[in-house]
Amino acid sequence: MNPKILLIIPAFNASQYIPELVERIRPIFDLNDVLIINDGSSDDTAQVARGCGCRFIDFEKNRGKGAALKTGFEFALNHNYDAVITIDADLQHKPEHLAEFIARYETADILIGTRTIEIKQMPWDRLLTNNLTSLIISIFGTTRIRDSQSGYRLLKADVIKKLCLKSNRYDTESEMLFQSGYLGFTTAEVPIETIYDDSVSFINPLKDTCRFIGQIWKRLWY
Repeated sequence: MNPKILLIIPAFNASQYIPELVERIRPIFDLNDVLIINDGSSDDTAQVARGCGCRFIDFEKNRGKGAALKTGFEFALNHNYDAVITIDADLQHKPEHLAEFIARYETADILIGTRTIEIKQMPWDRLLTNNLTSLIISIFGTTRIRDSQSGYRLLKADVIKKLCLKSNRYDTESEMLFQSGYLGFTTAEVPIETIYDDSVSFINPLKDTCRFIGQIWKRLWY
């Protein structure tokens, strides 16, 4: 049986990337199974997304990547999807890897797109944050996670149903791994390419690190 999978794309000021992203997704996914969520963008992301043939949800105000993901998860459950794949809108995730996630569907409850971490390629602040958070999440989740900050993931519906996510920003992706590890769900890796180019990161190192520390504190008191 082929699983019914929803592809979720949280998008913030990503109008320049969406047309190419959708064209590269098209050979792999039926666009009726692709959901773009505009997270209150200040550019014309909403207009571009509406015209690309995918399903679309529009936030009038910015709520955060986590809020967009949770809205996508709710949509998936309400429409009886077996799993979701999440992918960033800015082409830092190579869409062609989607076929590998689908092929490895039976491998684990959660699949994480894991980048080859190269010091010369990854910005130093992301390298430091990713290594630190990956180590801590691996310890608390009892499963080795090498790239905890990767938003390229497959989560089965059974996982989504059990998660009780409270955060709304970038720390939501860490909260997912904390909770799924605690609940005993299995995790596996899908090797993906590392792509940075000239795309802009909207992560705030100070604020998002503080949010991550908050996730650790919550995990201590589960």
